[in-house]
Amino acid sequence: MEQTSGDWQDRRDVLCVRLDAIGDVLMSTPAIRALRRQRADRRITLLTSRSGAQAAALVPEIDRTIAYDPPWMKAPAGDDSAWRDCAAIERLRACDLDAAAIFTVFSQSPLPAALTCHLAGIPRRLAHCRENPYRLLTDWVRESEPEQGVRHEVQRQLDLVDSVGARPAGTGLSLEVPEDAAASALAALRDAGQDPAEPWLLLHPGATAPPPRYPLDDYAEAMRLLARRTGRRVVIAGGAGERAAVAALSTQVAGAVTLAGDLSFAELCGLIAAAPVLVCNNSAPAHVAAAVGTPVLVLYALTNPQHTPWQARSRVLSHDVPCRWCYRSVCPEGHHACLRRVPPADVAAAALELLAADGSDRAGPLAGSGAVAPRIRCQPGEDAGRGDGEVQEVVGGVDGNQPDDVVAVDEAPDRHDQVDGAEAERVEARRGCRHEDR
Repeated sequence: MEQTSGDWQDRRDVLCVRLDAIGDVLMSTPAIRALRRQRADRRITLLTSRSGAQAAALVPEIDRTIAYDPPWMKAPAGDDSAWRDCAAIERLRACDLDAAAIFTVFSQSPLPAALTCHLAGIPRRLAHCRENPYRLLTDWVRESEPEQGVRHEVQRQLDLVDSVGARPAGTGLSLEVPEDAAASALAALRDAGQDPAEPWLLLHPGATAPPPRYPLDDYAEAMRLLARRTGRRVVIAGGAGERAAVAALSTQVAGAVTLAGDLSFAELCGLIAAAPVLVCNNSAPAHVAAAVGTPVLVLYALTNPQHTPWQARSRVLSHDVPCRWCYRSVCPEGHHACLRRVPPADVAAAALELLAADGSDRAGPLAGSGAVAPRIRCQPGEDAGRGDGEVQEVVGGVDGNQPDDVVAVDEAPDRHDQVDGAEAERVEARRGCRHEDR
């Protein structure tokens, strides 16, 4: 640790920055909760990607979300014009924030985000950093990974906020499934032909990138084995872009039910919360399962050890390879052996172990009432709170996967607290977002 300030207790409005995907946002929630708990009247704003905003909408400790896909992060193709970046800075400045905690993994530099926060006039800025950040960070925790070992991402973020005196009462992930989304998920399950009260299990074979995926044919064999051994029906979920793959997989598993592209993110969380067990790749659903308490079997590509299910009833399967922990999104050897060499029989056996350990009737009580009671992994005695439920915002557009309460900045020009088209022009005219001091 190079330098940290002891005055974070005095900072009411705090920005948390996690510009990655859904799973990364969920793994940051214990640290976000610690910051929230540090001061009774604290308000938390999250700056995250459009993907991450889907999870943020279900995290009760977050009062406001600003969705932004910056040029230094991997993001879907879109408008790369600089005014969007300047508009994001202006939006942050308008929030009148007192401090910012920048969450990263060790392979990421916090400095672009730190510069954004500096230009937005946020006076305290906290992050892990390898190089000397000089004035970009007021609270600098020296980067120790991987030279001194690699921590789970949850622990890494907890250690960061601990450096400024923020500590949670518990370290579980936070995610709240709305009652209407839970009920809609079970209604969709019934409409697809599966009574939630009857034995079933959930498979989510997708992922955000091809390399971490367990082969579909192997999934099919594992599910056939499970169905024969347990008499459970296999429900296969996936995103809109995975409909064809899920449909092809379902033809190889007798009686399988498919829900690909039919659920919102909140409804998918409701389905996972109701499932007796989830089988999936190392992807967002694994972290959702950890957050809502569903047993989860993860087919885990050996690219990064930091992202296993946190404090979950889980089994993690992979095949050991000499090239493990490559930290690559694409297999550098081209063989994906860390997943492809996991036998389907091992997958079925691990899922059976989870079902046996948790009892065979886990879904019954949830299904009988027609709705799933929302479950949240906030710790006992903690009041997560959601503040005043401020409308969430997107800087630079929104896609069809966003929750209903996230709106594009440029789609609501009449909102006084959003950056509209005229403001964007004013920002562009400032040539690099130069501001007078507040």
